[in-house]
Amino acid sequence: MRFGRGIFGWVLFIGVIILLFLYLQNQGPVRTEISIDEFYAKRDAGDIKEAKIVADGVEGSFYEGREANTGNGTKIKDFRVVFPVGVTQDKAFTESLYYGEDGKSPRGIKLRAENENNLLTGILITLIPWLLVFAVIWFIFIRQLRNSGGAGGMLGNFGRSRHKITSKEHTNVTFDDVAGVDEAKEEVREIVEFLKNPKKFQRLGGRIPRGVLLVGEPGTGKTLLAKAIAGEADVPFFSISGSDFVEMFVGVGASRVRDLFKQAKDNSPCIIFLDEIDAVGRRRGSGFSSGGHDEREQTLNAILVEMDGFDSNDQVIVVASTNRVDVLDPALTRPGRFDRQVYVPLPDVKGRVEILKVHSRKVKLGPNVDLTRLARATPGFSGADLAAIINEAALAATLANKDFIEQVDLEEARDKVRFGRANKSRAMDEKEKLATAYHEAGHAVVQYLLRPDADPIHKVTIIPRGRALGATMTLPEKDRYNYSRKWCIAFIKMTFGGRIAEEMFTGDINSGVMGDIRQATGVARKMIAEWGMSERLGFVFYGEDENRVTFAGFGGKEYSDHTQQIIDDEVKSLIDRLYSETQELLAAHKDKIEALAKALMKYETLDSNDVERIMRGEELTRPSVSDLTSPPAPERKITLAPTPNESKPDLGLGGGHVPQPG
Repeated sequence: MRFGRGIFGWVLFIGVIILLFLYLQNQGPVRTEISIDEFYAKRDAGDIKEAKIVADGVEGSFYEGREANTGNGTKIKDFRVVFPVGVTQDKAFTESLYYGEDGKSPRGIKLRAENENNLLTGILITLIPWLLVFAVIWFIFIRQLRNSGGAGGMLGNFGRSRHKITSKEHTNVTFDDVAGVDEAKEEVREIVEFLKNPKKFQRLGGRIPRGVLLVGEPGTGKTLLAKAIAGEADVPFFSISGSDFVEMFVGVGASRVRDLFKQAKDNSPCIIFLDEIDAVGRRRGSGFSSGGHDEREQTLNAILVEMDGFDSNDQVIVVASTNRVDVLDPALTRPGRFDRQVYVPLPDVKGRVEILKVHSRKVKLGPNVDLTRLARATPGFSGADLAAIINEAALAATLANKDFIEQVDLEEARDKVRFGRANKSRAMDEKEKLATAYHEAGHAVVQYLLRPDADPIHKVTIIPRGRALGATMTLPEKDRYNYSRKWCIAFIKMTFGGRIAEEMFTGDINSGVMGDIRQATGVARKMIAEWGMSERLGFVFYGEDENRVTFAGFGGKEYSDHTQQIIDDEVKSLIDRLYSETQELLAAHKDKIEALAKALMKYETLDSNDVERIMRGEELTRPSVSDLTSPPAPERKITLAPTPNESKPDLGLGGGHVPQPG
């Protein structure tokens, strides 16, 4: 154990030594217990050399025979005698030990008091705990206060900023590692160029931008883009999260803000990165407030004041990121504070290809890997999702003892990230599996027949994955930024296909279509209330205004209950009309549903080519799952449709394969 770093270690060490010494001191010699008569006999014979009166008797030592008087003996006997309560406290008993029977001649016994050796021990035992307490207080508070320089008053380091300083030498992230957000990179590249060569921009009287706000969905690369700034700009990079400002102590957040900006100005030119700024930058005055001190608002006020305090020659740029720009305070997003808002969007097909190439640098890809096909099959995926796909594919290939990653590994990883892990070991009885096959066949047939308004089919499977017992996956030919009325109608009809096909062939319905109902209702309500696709309601927005401040916070409606009833009626009317049209469509192609369900029961998973052949009336000749996993068996006839009164368990989210638009 080392004690050279502070007095606390020495205090603890000395205290342990003293307690050990006192313990050993109190461990007296082994005493022989004698009777009261023997004690008196030894006393009268003059054999007792010394004695000590204790609470319940007498302790002492004596020589054998009469050697106590002569002093010639060497062997000492230690004894202990127990008296009745109160006997040893009598003054006459004490005098009987000093003097003989005549009360005048001394017996020669050295008599000691009970607490003669315990006085110092009691004092030390009383003081040592207090000394240890004061040592701990000194070590934790006084020493911390001395080292903090008084930034937070008596709070010590609580008032100091908890930022991390990153330089170019300590990060390996550059703009080459950021893909799919070219426009955002260009805007940030201007900031880096300004920090490197400020006179170039000031030649025409330009002013340095004080703040850059990175806005985008989670996982799009906002923090990665900020790290790339540290890799490109050879300046100090101060990074801190918005939640690190607020503590349980009042005023700590504002103190940390002042400390952060002070250190940044002392190290200019530099960059301050505030991650998740919505933790402290929410709109002031919203929601219920008791009128007391709001630590978050005081922290926001400190940020606003510090950003206003920048001089034209202060080469300090504040970069912040959030995915909830709608809840930020207007004073924070105005020009002069955050001059620029850089939108970091979800990547398009080209951006997804570039992101996949960046993340595949460190893995081994096989010759058959087509990253472009994978990029087309991942619409709506963020950069973090694509990185997860590459990582999951690498893990799967490693577990399969492969030398490189194949396309099938990437496809499985895509499905795992989007829908969850395949539960191939889940036990499903024949009726449940058959109902799932009809459900997914209904989705696939509607999706196929409504082309080109609907997206092309990519894969249909009845292998359980996540909470769903099956899925119908699509492969959009292009990224969709707007949703047309025809696409929305096709999407809603597709969600109806599973329920209608099940009821048509099994004569029963179940709760497994909860996900389909939720998606269909969500799209229909957006069409009516937000996208102006209702003739009765017209070109009016009836959604919730997220920027509207109410007593309970943000949001709320600005229309009457009568209008709300009209919206509900329009949504119900649209759903009923499209449901009826889908029933008629599937009734006319009942044979296609049955053929597709039979193929799903045989092969479990069908790709787009298999679905195309079945819809043309052709037969599939490839080996089935049972052929690959079991020895040949006599052919038996399978009855596809169960009896109408047979019930089935929850079928999961059969149509949960397309992300809800909006």
